[in-house]
Amino acid sequence: MPVLIGIIAVVLVLVLVTMLKSFGINREYQRAVLFRLGRLGEMKGPGWYWLIPFVDRVVRVDTRIITYQLETQETITRDGVAVRVNAVLWFRAESPIQVVNSVENWMSATVQAAETALRDAIGQSDLDHMLKDRASINQRLQELLREASLKWGVEIDSVEIKDVDIPEQMQRAIAKEAEAIREKRARIIRAEGENEAAKKLSQAAETIGSVPAALELRRLQTLSEIGVEHNTTIVAMLPVELVHAARKIAGMAPVDAETETSGGG
Repeated sequence: MPVLIGIIAVVLVLVLVTMLKSFGINREYQRAVLFRLGRLGEMKGPGWYWLIPFVDRVVRVDTRIITYQLETQETITRDGVAVRVNAVLWFRAESPIQVVNSVENWMSATVQAAETALRDAIGQSDLDHMLKDRASINQRLQELLREASLKWGVEIDSVEIKDVDIPEQMQRAIAKEAEAIREKRARIIRAEGENEAAKKLSQAAETIGSVPAALELRRLQTLSEIGVEHNTTIVAMLPVELVHAARKIAGMAPVDAETETSGGG
């Protein structure tokens, strides 16, 4: 009797183990690649699925986007400047069957390819281009990486350069160049302003010169502006035209005629 109970217990354990191995469960973001006796079978989607115990084996693949920060790469730009660059990579398993069968470790292979592509992209770009148009560098980097990852079943969602470190001497040179550019723009703006002001003054002089009354009004306005300060002493001379008009009204001879008569006597 005890022997029979032991046999029954062993059978129950074997049945339980067989049942546990006869089905699997995948989350929504997981896919299971089935191998039957070592041969590739179908892919099992999310949810539960049946397996043949001791015959079927599965390899699970996570299909979510993976974020990975690449290690800092020391490389040289096309114009010979040594830089240190790091980037961030976003990628996912597009084809789980291809991911499992094409490469041993698809995550490590993708990261290594990304670091190599990063060095190549920097080596094909000038320093100015890399600093001013980083978006095109990211696009070039993504294209280089996509060529290597497509045959593995990996989709590159995005890759972006995060930091660019350049030598301190080069930083000072770039700062001097930027300062020189700003000074050049400031001088051009000042020159354009002076040129515009000279044109306006020339036009104003022509207008005032053609109308004597306008010249006198401008003179009086200038005196008014100067007289705003209370501690200012103003010495103003009357225009010759106004003196002539006043002497004519008074019946006196013009200034020039009187001077000539006095000189003759």
